[in-house]
Amino acid sequence: MSEQTPTGPQAQDAATPAATPGAVLTSRRIPLRDRLPIVSHLRRSVGLQRTMLVIGLVIMVVFLLTAIFAPWIAPYSFAQQAVDGVKFGTQQPPNSVNLLGTTVSGFDVFSRVIWGAQTALLVIICAIAFSIFLGIFLGLVSGYFGGWLDRVLVVVCDAIYALPSLLLAIVMSIVISRGQSTLWGGILATALSITVVFVPQYFRVIRAEVVRVRAEPFVESARVIGVPTGRILIRHVLRNSTRSLPVVITLNASEALLTLAGLGFLGFGIEATVAAEWGYDLNRAVADVTSGIWWTAIPPGIAIVLVVLGITLMGESINDLSDPRLRTRRRAKGVS
Repeated sequence: MSEQTPTGPQAQDAATPAATPGAVLTSRRIPLRDRLPIVSHLRRSVGLQRTMLVIGLVIMVVFLLTAIFAPWIAPYSFAQQAVDGVKFGTQQPPNSVNLLGTTVSGFDVFSRVIWGAQTALLVIICAIAFSIFLGIFLGLVSGYFGGWLDRVLVVVCDAIYALPSLLLAIVMSIVISRGQSTLWGGILATALSITVVFVPQYFRVIRAEVVRVRAEPFVESARVIGVPTGRILIRHVLRNSTRSLPVVITLNASEALLTLAGLGFLGFGIEATVAAEWGYDLNRAVADVTSGIWWTAIPPGIAIVLVVLGITLMGESINDLSDPRLRTRRRAKGVS
């Protein structure tokens, strides 16, 4: 009589040793480095995706280091027009004293490009921080409670979202700044004007996630057993509604820089005597281009293009890696 071979779940149980609780906990424990946003995406990326992500990371690291160490990298201050009592001169070509020449106002081009990175970083951080706080709060309240408040907030945000972003930023910059030209006043005014443009985007993302999460059984269970509403919103709803934020943040950072440059180019940004700003420098260099003076326009223009390119490459790569369908397709191509 032949020996009967177990099949199905019995065969799987016989072939697999019994897992101990310690082994289960060890297998579920994920290292911290694999949970960090950028590191985890980098480890999952392959091929062209990894190349794009690495290029974006390199550009962003250079941008961040330049902005942080601008006082030590730049040879002069952003508004300095002379050294040792000797003026630089206006529209001077690149030389040993001014590596990238001087502007029509007598500023050192290289120094203003370096200091402009610091201004751009501060505005991007402030704009995104304000937008995240206000957008998350409004989206959380609107999506969870619903009712007339939800309808009003949706209509208001849709109305703001329908307006041209740069035009809205110009109007808000005029209303907020009121002609003030202080360093932090100009930075905060520009950041707040950009915040008004970004809040509807975060509101939409968070509200859609909250509407989905509030219908989950664990939220209903917490509500039934009497968990306070604030605790439900923070511990249960909010923690499960922010998975799309890293993608939105990276994409909005490039838009914030372009809006800042647009405001400066149109003359509604930060004054040249209080901070260096790439859009303002491009505005002042328009007349120079027609005269064959290239060194006042190309450096700030290249700086804007490179930073936007780096942020865009990072954002698109993170967006693709966060989409399970794209990851599945990429793995299938790699196997084939």
